[in-house]
Amino acid sequence: MSGLREELAALVAEQLGDEALGAAMAAHVLEAAANWCPPTTPMAQVDSIVAYAFGNRPRPGPAPSPDAPLLEKLDEPGPVNAQLAKVVADLYAKRPARIFAQWEVAHFLKVQHGLTEAVYIEPVLGPDGQVIYLSTDGVATAAIAAGGGDLGRVAVVAHRDHAKRCVKVSRAAGMDAFVAADIPLPADYDPQSGQPWTRSREVYLLHDLAAQFMGLRAEAMGRLSC
Repeated sequence: MSGLREELAALVAEQLGDEALGAAMAAHVLEAAANWCPPTTPMAQVDSIVAYAFGNRPRPGPAPSPDAPLLEKLDEPGPVNAQLAKVVADLYAKRPARIFAQWEVAHFLKVQHGLTEAVYIEPVLGPDGQVIYLSTDGVATAAIAAGGGDLGRVAVVAHRDHAKRCVKVSRAAGMDAFVAADIPLPADYDPQSGQPWTRSREVYLLHDLAAQFMGLRAEAMGRLSC
């Protein structure tokens, strides 16, 4: 990787006319585009499990009325979230830990695995009565709040291609976050997902890259104010 970093840094520096900036931009590109493996931890050391959803299925039938309760307005969880729930259940069987799960995953934990003690991380309703689905950052913040601010060591459960960013976002929010070692994460894509960026691996990786670069941008802007 070091040789690739040097080559990329030299290429960018030549085009930008700035050696230091070339090195910095090369580091950003390689971190976002060439590193998809999150850090891991043994499940025996885990205190909490935080599960992030991936995709959904559009709710069939007519649109609910604006004054309908939240649960009647949500889309259907979708098959990938059922796979994520299975991973959470398997982890829980090995290490009974507190579970904080985005609602799409928590739904299957309850109805398929009987894990009714899982804490649901639900979307919210906007002033117009429309559902506002939480971002990855929003789920992390909500999980910490639901856990009273301290989740201990966290095993993140997420789609294979989403996991690295979930760990980074979880850590930025204050969690001691990892992926559980030796536990395969779901890697399927649902071509019927209501979120177009989760229908195709190529599209999702581009989506995730954009999100990672926005995170790197935020970090760089934060350094300007120091």
